[in-house]
This record gives sequence, structure tokens and C-alpha cells, in this order.
Amino acid sequence: MSRDQALQVTVDEVIFQSGDGRFSVLGATSERDATRVVLVGDLGAVAPGETLLARGRFERHAQYGTRFQVESFTPVTPQTRDGIKRYLGSGLVSGIGPALAERLVQRFGDRTLEVITTQSARLREVSGIGPQRANAIADAVRSRAAEAEALSYLQSLGLGPALSRRLRKQYGQDTVRVLRDDPYLVAEEVAGVGFRTADRIGRALGYAADDPRRAAGAALHLVGRAADEGHVFIRTPDLIDAARALDVPRPALIDAVESLRARGLLVVEDEALYAPPLHRAEVDAARRLVALQEPRKPPPGAERAIAAALSSELSDDQRRAVTASFEHGLFVLTGGPGTGKTTAVRALCDAHRRLGRRVLLCAPTGRAAKRLSEATAASAQTIHRLLEWNPATGTFQRHPEAPLEADLVLVDEASMLDLWLGDHLLRAIPAGCTLALVGDVDQLPPVGAGPLLRELLESELCPVIRLTQVFRQAQRSAIVRAAHDILHGKRPTSTAGGERGDGDLFLVRASEPELIAKRLAESMERIRVAYGLDPKRDVQVLTPMRKGALGTERLNELLQRVLNPAAGESAPGRLRPGDKVMQLKNDYDREVFNGDLGEVIEVAPERVTAELSGRRVIYDREALEALALAYATTIHKVQGSEFPAVVIVLHATHFMLLTRALVYTAITRARRLVVIIGEDRALARAIANNPERRTNSRLKARLQAEMALR
Repeated sequence: MSRDQALQVTVDEVIFQSGDGRFSVLGATSERDATRVVLVGDLGAVAPGETLLARGRFERHAQYGTRFQVESFTPVTPQTRDGIKRYLGSGLVSGIGPALAERLVQRFGDRTLEVITTQSARLREVSGIGPQRANAIADAVRSRAAEAEALSYLQSLGLGPALSRRLRKQYGQDTVRVLRDDPYLVAEEVAGVGFRTADRIGRALGYAADDPRRAAGAALHLVGRAADEGHVFIRTPDLIDAARALDVPRPALIDAVESLRARGLLVVEDEALYAPPLHRAEVDAARRLVALQEPRKPPPGAERAIAAALSSELSDDQRRAVTASFEHGLFVLTGGPGTGKTTAVRALCDAHRRLGRRVLLCAPTGRAAKRLSEATAASAQTIHRLLEWNPATGTFQRHPEAPLEADLVLVDEASMLDLWLGDHLLRAIPAGCTLALVGDVDQLPPVGAGPLLRELLESELCPVIRLTQVFRQAQRSAIVRAAHDILHGKRPTSTAGGERGDGDLFLVRASEPELIAKRLAESMERIRVAYGLDPKRDVQVLTPMRKGALGTERLNELLQRVLNPAAGESAPGRLRPGDKVMQLKNDYDREVFNGDLGEVIEVAPERVTAELSGRRVIYDREALEALALAYATTIHKVQGSEFPAVVIVLHATHFMLLTRALVYTAITRARRLVVIIGEDRALARAIANNPERRTNSRLKARLQAEMALR
């Protein structure tokens, strides 16, 4: 592989640019020897006429020949008459075209840019330029020069083009000043800037290891990282241990914690350190859950409505769930696959509607809400939409002063409900309303901080109906049998040859990552032929992690080549028409939500059009950061989703993430077919590894304390 080099060039043309603007192919001329150079990389902000100092390496492409792969670049103000003329006439500077650029350079020569920025009144010496136009040209050139200077500074600190653009968008002309004043504050305000990035900047600027700003940044970073790992708080000893790895001295850290507490940026409760929103949510949720759980007197006619809604096919536990929804303000319905949760939910909703009661159905994600709607033949929506999230204000429109209009609120996939969202839902439950939480507690915990359902179950605050009977029809599914085997620590068995059932499962053994990737590609075609399923629309590939030879990033590149090969110039992993994609976070302006799947319709400069959940959505460059290839996704990303078929990739390199709950969650995402490709030892490791899932949370203790006071 060639070594990194620095190359100064003038850009001549844009040969290709991906719709997301993050991959470009540019034709350029080397300033050193006037040879033609082809640049490739994240160069979306560069236009013809600009001069760049590009850093990267020459690489040989099998189809397109030798190209310079750009890792970073800084704009360079052109110095020659010809360079200045091309720069001004390229369209970069508003109000100047090629003809006017020619006249300016003829008049001022190689001092043209200096004259524009420092003596703009002299521009009136050129025909066609009056006072207003002279000022506009000067402002445009100064702005472009300031942007180039800031970009050069940011990339000198080791920041890449994408992050540099994000910082410029956040802080504008103040970017450099903000970074110099406190780069650790930037880490809290800008997505994509973590503590380590901020620390690299801070160290480059001369911040000492015990600088109070650095210590405060480290403390907030570690509290936030704990929340990302599912913890509601971090214990002080754990904070000190983690800070040691960041080279933050203990005295500076202790002082920083006290300073952050005094400023209201941390809540300190003995040795527990909370982000204030999570502390408020935990205290508030405990109070509201205890208030909800009081027994209720069933409304008149409840017995007749229950009797009319029940059928002879319901189990005793399913009947108990229907009855509990009238007798308690809060209850939980839980059970594994095939135990009839959906049937119980349908009967429960039917009974309430027979009495004219207002029933609202919701789930944490869009796909889970869609499944609930299909299962009940009734409208269901995400919790965010139910609570009327306002993206402009960052608040919910439903709250104690404007509660939901409902007699029963039912939440499906409640195991995904984290503390923050759960508390906001509780705040919107009106007096006299019943809250029913439905979920499978054996699945993975929520991605957000605080497993509300698990803490509620362990507190024994409210009635819990556990469905354990696997119904006869479900017993014919190898998928259901495998899920229950895994829960009991047993290895699942493949569907026997010629014994196709209502849900098939196959184990494909392979050890080397290259062979696993090959088997994966082959399986997509076999599924299409044997089951008539569309590999893009009906099959979801799942893997435990994003990085590595068998992570989502590499698998998506492989599956993109197999299922949607490029028609022309395109970097692996870049979006193309026909690609399967997933929305990675809620976007209420565009009405697309975390976990929504769809397909790219059109790729054009500066925008991509995709169809998600039946809607056409246009993404600009910034919004595209939330759209990713989804031929393969992590198992965590598909919680609450269901597919006709899933293919699960497991390997020893996933060792740290392999747990029983992970594989159980993956298998239960499929209706018709599961294929597990990988190593036996990886599957065995996952099934045997059933750790007690402890997260730092005091919700259970608060619930029990609240009950003791009543």
C-alpha cells in the first residue's frame, strides 16, 4: 500500500458525486507538474476552480485506474492570475461569472483577491460594478475565505470533512472561537463529537490534564456513556475508575462533579450520579406508577362485555388478562412466542370497545406499532406520535395539563420502553385510565437508559399475567420451538429434511469469515427459489455488531454488490437507487421514524429520494446521516420488528456480545424462516451466556418506598 502524501491541486471538474454528497470524484490539475489527477473521497463541498492541499494516497482501481484517495484536505487561496480567474469564475462567488472574473484579473492581476477583501471600493474601477455589487462581491469572497480558513484549522486538528461541516453548521463564523474556548463543551452540544475528539483538540490547544473544563467534560462524557449502556446513573467509584483511563486526576474529577452539581448539570444522590432529566424521570415515574396501580371498580356492563369478547379457545391466563384490564389501573401481560399475547390483546380491546370505552394502542417504534395495528385491525401509533411530539420545541404536546383522551392505553413491545419515554407516557395518562403493558421480558432490554418493564415486574407493584402455554398451532413452528429451547439453555434443532412447517429453522455451519460471507450470499438466492421470498423486501440479515469482518458495514457492502450491483461509478456502501435502507432516528419533520425500512428511489446531487413505510421522503445531505443501508442490521435495531425470514450471522469475533437474550430476540423476529450461519461455538456461547442483566437504576427501590408510604 502506498504511503500518505500531500498533493496541491486545482479542481477542474466534478466527474461524479453521490446523492448524499459524501463521495465525489473530481478531475484536477497538479500544481507541481501540471499533470491530471483524479481525486476521490468526501469532497462534496469542493467546486471547480478551488485549489486544495489534499492528503491521502494514490491507489489503483481495477476499472478506473490510478486515483488519489483523499483522507483530508484544506482549501488554499489561489496565487496565480490563472488560478484566481478560475476561482472567481467558477460560480463559487455569488455575483461573479467567467467574464467578470476575466475583467477583474486584467485590472488587478495577482492582487485581485487582496483588493476585493481589503479595498472593495476599487472594484468600481471595473466596468459593470457599482457600489452595491462591489460590497456584495467583497462579502462573498470574505465569507468564502473565512470558511476556508476555518476548514483548514479544523482539519489541522485532525477533524475529517464531514465533522468539520457539522461544526461549521452549528457555530458558523464562531466555530474556531468556540473550539478554542472550550472544546469539551462542544462534545456535549454536537452529535459526532465525543470526549476523545474534544480531548484531542484540547490537548492540541494546550489544555492541561487537570484543567477544570477537561475534568468536567470527562465527567459528563462518562455519565452520558453510562446512559448509552442502559444505566440511569453511574456510581462515583465507577466514575473515578473510568476517568483514570482518560488520564483525569481524581482531585480534578471530584472538584468537577461538585461544580457540575452546583450548576445543575448533575444530580448527586449519595454515590449515584444522574443526568438531571433521568433523575427527574425516575422519581416522577415511581410516583405515577404507584398512583396508577390502585384497584378499580369495573364499569357497569363489564361482565357482559367480557363474556361477549371471550371465546372458548382462550386459555385461563388470557381470560385473566381481559378481566384484569377492568379491575386494575396498571397491569402487565407477558409471555414468549406462541403463547397467545396477540389473541389476548384482541379480546381485551374488544371487551373495552363493547362498552364504548376509548382505547389507544401504541408501541415504542414505528414497525412495532404497524405490527400491533395489523394484529388488532385497529389503529396503533408510536408513543412519540401518540404524545404529539413537537420537533420545533423538543417537547410533547400531551402531558398532565393536556392528557390523552382514553380509558385504556395499551403499549405493545413494552420491554423496549426506556425510563425517559416511559415517564412521558405516564405523565399523559388521565385520571381513571388503565395502562396495560404488553411485552416479552426475555428479549433484549431497551436501547435507552432504564428497563422500565423489568424494574416494574421485580417490584411486584401490580398484577402480572404470564402466558406460558404454547398453543398447538404454534408448536408446529420450528422457530417457536427453537425460541423456547434457547430460553431453557438448549441448542435449537434444524427443520428435518422434507418436513417443512409453519416456521422453519436451518443451521448452516461455517467458521472462516470469508466462507460465512459466501454462504450468506448463497442463502439469499436459495431462499428466493425455495420460499418465493424477495431477498431485499422479505429477508432481513441480522448480526450482533456494526464493525468487523461480519459486522453490518461489511455485510451491507457484500449484500449491496449481490442484490443491487452498481451500474456505474459508486463507492461500496454508498446509496444507490434500489438500495434497502433504514431510518436510524425519529425525524418528525419528514414523518419517518427509527427502524423504518424502505428503498432508495432516486439519487441526485445534494439529495436522495427514498420510499419508507409507503411514503416518499426527500433527504438533503444533513438528513442523510440518519439513513443507512439495511440489507444487514444489528439485532438491537430490529427489536419490535418482524419479517417473513431472517438470516442470523454468528461468529467468535462477536464474542463479547453473544448472549441468550440476543439470539432469542433475533430468532423471534421471523415468521416463516430462520437461517443461522456461522460457528457452532458462537451459537453455543450465546445460549450458555445468560448473565443477570443489571443496570444502575433505583426505580424498583423507589416503587417499593412509595408503596410503603401508603
